[in-house]
Amino acid sequence: MKLVKIAVGPAVGILISIALFFQGRGLDDIAQPGQLGPSFWPRMILVGLALACAAKLVIDVRSVYTVADTGVTARPSISRSKLVASIGLIILYMMLAPFIGFALATALFIASFMWISGSRSIPLIVGNVVVGTVLLLYVFVKFVYLPLPKGDWVFESLTLALYRALHLY
Repeated sequence: MKLVKIAVGPAVGILISIALFFQGRGLDDIAQPGQLGPSFWPRMILVGLALACAAKLVIDVRSVYTVADTGVTARPSISRSKLVASIGLIILYMMLAPFIGFALATALFIASFMWISGSRSIPLIVGNVVVGTVLLLYVFVKFVYLPLPKGDWVFESLTLALYRALHLY
């Protein structure tokens, strides 16, 4: 019974992902030849969601059998304060991005999220901020052609300078 209770959430996530994946088929009919259709990225996210749910399902099923074999429970507790801070950080990120620009908001988000999660290594945080922000900029600006918020006032100039330095413009 415990196995069924654990498997329900990830299994439902997989089924919903599959259903929504096939639901978006007709959206690509309006795409120009040689371009990705409007359903491409949402469908890729659904594939990622289905894979994440499948991984969670495997981990949870293995934990049930590990607990049954050894009697040891391996589930860590969730820090409610860290969860609330992380949710607040996501909301703050979404609110600040239009004003300070995607690049700066993303850099601050990555650093803050790593700090909330317990990372205290400054070189590790800085490395993740630089690599993560630059990687996301290249993916969204160069490959997906997504217009990201550049920010207002001095932040727009800062974003444009960064784009030029990275040869995105």
